Amino acid sequence: MCISMNDRWKLQALAVSVVTACAALPGQSPSKQAPDPGLATLGGGFVSGTAQANGTTLHYVRGGTGSAVILLHGFPEDWYAYHRIMPLLAKQFTVVAVDLRGIGGSAATAGGYDAANMAEDVHQLVEHLHLHHVYVVGHDIGGMVAYAFALRYPETSRGVMMLDAPLPGLGSRDAVKTSRITWHINFHQTPELPEQLIAGREAIYFRHFLDRDTFSDADVARYARAYAAPEHLRALLEIYRAFPANEKFNAAQQSAISLPLVLASGENSPFEKLMPSFAEALRDHGCTNVKIEVIKNSVHYVADEQPEAVAELIKRYATL
Repeated sequence: MCISMNDRWKLQALAVSVVTACAALPGQSPSKQAPDPGLATLGGGFVSGTAQANGTTLHYVRGGTGSAVILLHGFPEDWYAYHRIMPLLAKQFTVVAVDLRGIGGSAATAGGYDAANMAEDVHQLVEHLHLHHVYVVGHDIGGMVAYAFALRYPETSRGVMMLDAPLPGLGSRDAVKTSRITWHINFHQTPELPEQLIAGREAIYFRHFLDRDTFSDADVARYARAYAAPEHLRALLEIYRAFPANEKFNAAQQSAISLPLVLASGENSPFEKLMPSFAEALRDHGCTNVKIEVIKNSVHYVADEQPEAVAELIKRYATL
């Protein structure tokens, strides 16, 4: 039977539609956005989706099978911060990398950017995806959200890992606030001014934090796009402006929590020397199972700098 070129294109389109439908995962809401080009870097088996959670819309990328690992990014990245380790973890786990509220593919809102509320975002997403007993990993700001998740929902998690993440209200607060590398915290918390100075210059600004040895110009351009819309740039700054609320929330914690917590810092990170004080503060606030890990030959962006080492670290603790 002779098939015309037009009919061939129709058959190919139908085949693609069938494959896409079969790849849908349970509990996933189909994304209304264009496919994220970052998916292509992950290989097969990953999909992008959105879900309504806690008064906003969260974007996530999901793949793999097995017990769930939730990945939360920091500044100035989005879910793509974990693109190097997601294929490694997906061989053993269901992996879900989330855009935090207001960042990338997630919707911005008028408020709700404190860590405790964003932990509720993640909790509702986990329920929407029908995941159970999740392991939560957070870098930088994502680590603050991961810790808040541990405080609010210890019964729904099998552990939390914080990657090079200072915790407001705990440990060496003054050392973090007065460090030269954290100058941007006060800048981001300044009312109105950062929006005006950063807008349209996101790539220039982010390149200051993302070194050329690890991040390509394409990486920086990607992250600049994730924050470029006015509402998304404002969301970033509101996350920092919510740090005082995070301090109060963390400092108020007193009840005993036996959930395993891991503080993992880069070997060459300025935060590495502060980790013992954070661990001691966590224990003083009722966390009875706290461990410290150091990721060799890395600084702050550990998942980008040492993806294999970070993946192995997550595997070790997420399988406990």
